[in-house]
Amino acid sequence: MEVIHIYHTNDLHSHFENWPRIYELLRERKKWHKEAGEAVYLFDIGDHLDLSHPYTEATKGRINTKLLNKEQYDAVTIGNNEGITLSYEALDHLYDDALFDVIVANLYMSDGKRPAWAIPHQIYETDQGTKIGVIGITAYFERLYELLGWKLTEPIQELSQQVEALRGHVDIIVLLSHLGINDDEVIATNYPEIDVILGAHTHHIFHQGKLINNNLQGAAGKYGYYIGHIELKVDDSKNIIDKKAILYDTSQLPIAHEEKAIIENYYLQGKQALAEKAVTTDAHISREVLAKMLCEKLVSWCHSDCAIINEGLILNGLDEGDVTYFDLLSICPHPINPCNVTLTGAELKEILLDMKAAKWETLPVKGLGFRGTLMGRMISAGITLEIIGEREKFYIHSKEIQADQEYIVTVPDMLTFGNFFPSIYRATKKDYFLPEFMRNILADTLRDKVKA
Repeated sequence: MEVIHIYHTNDLHSHFENWPRIYELLRERKKWHKEAGEAVYLFDIGDHLDLSHPYTEATKGRINTKLLNKEQYDAVTIGNNEGITLSYEALDHLYDDALFDVIVANLYMSDGKRPAWAIPHQIYETDQGTKIGVIGITAYFERLYELLGWKLTEPIQELSQQVEALRGHVDIIVLLSHLGINDDEVIATNYPEIDVILGAHTHHIFHQGKLINNNLQGAAGKYGYYIGHIELKVDDSKNIIDKKAILYDTSQLPIAHEEKAIIENYYLQGKQALAEKAVTTDAHISREVLAKMLCEKLVSWCHSDCAIINEGLILNGLDEGDVTYFDLLSICPHPINPCNVTLTGAELKEILLDMKAAKWETLPVKGLGFRGTLMGRMISAGITLEIIGEREKFYIHSKEIQADQEYIVTVPDMLTFGNFFPSIYRATKKDYFLPEFMRNILADTLRDKVKA
């Protein structure tokens, strides 16, 4: 009988504060298993990086690759934070120094060729001759990848091709899936050939795994709060006779103090690397004023009729004096892009009325690229309101909004991914602007103010 160990992490999102405990456990466990003559593999399932951390932003994720190298990971797949928050060039060079495999089956260059740094699957062979086929697939944000210059294929179709390619050549199939829990469960139901699915993206947690049709799913939440461990027992005929999953709570694990000191310095190193001056202001600018300025700028920047944003995109105001790129990251850390949504006047007026609700200011928001805490008050630009008696009239360019006319409305892309306003969520025409984030447009806004 052979014992095979697989350790997995996912959705760290550059929460490096938890990495020294992950580092210590994986280093120790790898040593144990090798001394016992047992096979051990380390996989990351994507979104290891997050540009909200200054050192990840400054290095465009290369520091994350360095950490994975140091821990001697065997393979990773990419998440949407690697795939669509980095520019084409940054992603294309993210793994230049990688000592591990980057497995992502459904990513191609625009010409249909695979990037040189990515492979659709890899076969690992243990010392006892067991062959493990590993496939990687990432979330299907087809349009966003296309805007950045990549081509993303439908993940389930690609998965079918890779399973077929491995059939008869391996003893075990493991899927690194950055698709999310719902897709993983569909795959587990429809692909009995896959023995293990290591999940990510939806930050779900399986403390003891989840079995569907003899497929074992493992998932370790987010931010490095947990490390996943899959143990497979294989008989002499290379059949799996037992499999189990467990999560380790990193807050309960010993810490590598030397690594902790290195990690704690990352924030300072990032701050120093982003110390270049972006603009100089002649007075304090409040959070509310910055949000209003950004909203107004989006109308001209995106060539739209009007814009709607949530004030929660801006976390703090700016003091008088030099403003660095670190300052801009600190007050607007979200990997959120603008998006032009085409709406009818009736849909737009419905949103404008809903925006007035008090709930938005204190609504907690997590995910969707948002790195703040509360949605904040909803504000607009390019729209004026006239109240006549009990009737409210909304105007764009001095003309009353007509119910059956179409309007181009710029919004943060998070409003298109989350169902905050049903008409925005359901809209069929959405034009995203990549790779610029809101903080990049805010920098342009401040520069225009200084010139004026």
